[in-house]
Amino acid sequence: MPGATSFRVTLHRARGVRIGKNVWIGYDAILDTSEPHLITIEDGSTIGTRVTIIAHMRELEQGVRIEHDVFIGPGAIILPNVIIGRGAVVTAGSVVTRSVPPMTVVQGNPAVPVATCGIPLKPETRMKEFSRRLKPFPRPTPLRKQSASDRANTSL
Repeated sequence: MPGATSFRVTLHRARGVRIGKNVWIGYDAILDTSEPHLITIEDGSTIGTRVTIIAHMRELEQGVRIEHDVFIGPGAIILPNVIIGRGAVVTAGSVVTRSVPPMTVVQGNPAVPVATCGIPLKPETRMKEFSRRLKPFPRPTPLRKQSASDRANTSL
């Protein structure tokens, strides 16, 4: 259905989703079909193509809140009881199982923080400027297997 900023937004509002101003909703986005009133999308947010937002599980009505200027990439899945903080970015295909702090980029399944944003990723934001202001989190050092010579040296 056309109208990422008009028709789709109007239809989801009519279903009960609380949607602010200047929200963009991509093609094939699924916003909880049985409990849409549990979803809040604040001003300036972008919901990518084929994003799925699940606001409840069985009898647990927990909800999802997407704060101002959030960008959710294509194919992401947002699970119940999650708040995505102002200006946060959820990368494509990520599965968000926990709340996301403001101005944070999360990625993966389950989504984990990978960087902080210097500016929100809005439609008018140039990718070069957004990328330049990212501050990646240090990667944890992976544990390595201890070799036989390492074990021999530590037993002395």
